[in-house]
Amino acid sequence: LFVKSLKSGAMLGDALGDDDQSVSGDSMSEWRSCDQIDNGSPSTSPPFWDTDGEDDDPGPCPSNLFGRHTWRIQNFSKEKKREMKSEPFEAGGFKWYILVYPQGCDVSNHLSLFLCVADHDKLLPGWSQFAQFTIAVGNLDPKKVKYSDTLHKFWKKEHDWGWKKFMELSKIQDGFLVNDVLEIIAQVQVIREKVDRPFRCLERPYRRELLRVYMTNIEQIYRRFVEEHRSKLSNLIEDKMRWSGFCAFWLAIDTSTRYRMSREKSDVILKIIVKHFFVEKEVTSTLVMDSLHTGLKALEHQCRGKKGRGKLMDLEELSAPMVHVDMDTFALAGDVLALLERAALEPLPCQPLSPKDDKCSQSRTKAGSSGEVKVSIEHEEKRLTEFGQKILETFALSHIFSGIEVAYQEAVSLKRQEELIREEEEAGLLESEMKGKRNNTTEKEKRAKKKQLNILKGNLLLDSSND
Repeated sequence: LFVKSLKSGAMLGDALGDDDQSVSGDSMSEWRSCDQIDNGSPSTSPPFWDTDGEDDDPGPCPSNLFGRHTWRIQNFSKEKKREMKSEPFEAGGFKWYILVYPQGCDVSNHLSLFLCVADHDKLLPGWSQFAQFTIAVGNLDPKKVKYSDTLHKFWKKEHDWGWKKFMELSKIQDGFLVNDVLEIIAQVQVIREKVDRPFRCLERPYRRELLRVYMTNIEQIYRRFVEEHRSKLSNLIEDKMRWSGFCAFWLAIDTSTRYRMSREKSDVILKIIVKHFFVEKEVTSTLVMDSLHTGLKALEHQCRGKKGRGKLMDLEELSAPMVHVDMDTFALAGDVLALLERAALEPLPCQPLSPKDDKCSQSRTKAGSSGEVKVSIEHEEKRLTEFGQKILETFALSHIFSGIEVAYQEAVSLKRQEELIREEEEAGLLESEMKGKRNNTTEKEKRAKKKQLNILKGNLLLDSSND
């Protein structure tokens, strides 16, 4: 399954593989987005990780940047056109349309599907826009809808993006055509990306739909990141000589210097975090960014004790944060030595279930009653927030520690230079002493030789007088 731009021919590669997950056509909200939950009895105090980001920014929130379009193609099996376009629809201030190649685009025996920016040639020069989108083909069986997700930055030369090999034509007759009507559903989430702090990407139903598919991937990203930073700290602590030297260095620093070195401007840390995790064409980037967004809010709430729009989280279930958010600054929540040991030794959550067993993370279909789905989805969203907070804490601690470590290495280098200078001075003094001793010996030898020579001369004179 390939994601490809028609104009540029840029290949993304295997987006999901040949065994893409499957769900149902016109009932997408029921089987994938869990809309039947969202439209049920509303909560009077939704947790903050369940909001749409409307409290954070005066601009449009994700729900206002989301669009959905269903296109039913009549008499599809009799269609002879090489390509077909849907009616334009709006999402996030842009006009979009679905482009389909019934017999394949540059490929044979496949249905090709693309999402395109309408009237792209009329947009202002230099325009570009990130969008995450899902295209699905409906099926009579609610569990067999064919779908694919991707994240793409649309611009002048890549104003169309999609899948050349969306599905094999031979499978069309397997419930995808109903009275010779092919139903194509597009969901488009336009993203207002930021560079200075994590941002909310996805409106709630669409986020929940994607979360049920990619939660295992998110957990793997979290684990890799945390374990990578933990291993560096563990190596430091396990090196007894280096660790004792670092401890001695830190304890010798005055209180005011420790305070200054234990802090960092939040925009410095958050910019690095956003750049690291918001990766173009990485479909999980938006969920990770949502995780960091709500994780930051959770951290701010824990540190400042703010009152949110109701019950934010069961804070007693969370461990005390390793860093505090103090105005525009990240500050260590305790002594750096204790925090480093905690970060290196604190166990990670239990390993995720295997894809075979983790239905909530790997399937867009319902898993039991609506009540069970609700509990599962809310649990996963809470975990998403916890992952985001842990990533922020780990990175902030590692970043602040790296600054302290630089100072430590400079102190070690300075001490070593002082030792080398002292050794050179001592060696110079020793050399001077040895040279002085050699000079004294030489003088004694000269005097002794001169004395012997004088004796010989005297003897010669005595012999001459006797003769």
